[in-house]
Amino acid sequence: MCPPTEPARNATQGRLGGARRIQLPNTIHPGRFTANHRSPLTVFMIGMRINKLHRIDKWWPVARAMRPMIAELSGQPDSGFLGAEVMRSGLRTLVFLQYWRSFDDLERFATDRSASHLPAWKAFYRKANSGEAVGIFHETYCVDPGRFETVYGNMPAFGLGRVAGLSPAGGARNKARARMSISAGSSSAL
Repeated sequence: MCPPTEPARNATQGRLGGARRIQLPNTIHPGRFTANHRSPLTVFMIGMRINKLHRIDKWWPVARAMRPMIAELSGQPDSGFLGAEVMRSGLRTLVFLQYWRSFDDLERFATDRSASHLPAWKAFYRKANSGEAVGIFHETYCVDPGRFETVYGNMPAFGLGRVAGLSPAGGARNKARARMSISAGSSSAL
């Protein structure tokens, strides 16, 4: 079951309650790190698969629709959108991995008539869904504290680590189980 919506955060706290840091996206962080996140979150994976490469008229509008939505959400800190990563799986599949404060926030955006998602979704079903040229998918995961851990070695900030910031993954944070305890907010592992 998805966690309940968290109370509204003070706008000066940043998306995850801490000060925002601006980093170049490809700055390598030498060593091992873990994400600084200890709250419930919703992970939303959405993407498309090009089934017929020659039907660019069907799949190109779908491929173009996601980036404006991410830009729209990035400019709205109160939306509950925390950040996203874009990935490709093979030649035909494009995946957007998104992090949200809660399922309620994600659902609110998805059904908001004034936001960019609903018109894009309707356009897909009106145009692209008229054949098998392109497929779309999404998966949603609601994750409680203590039910996730992260580690990044010699990497730029990525995924939840980019969204929440990074801490060294040494000492008490060296083992996956200890990082699980830390994500639950246990200070004994620190």
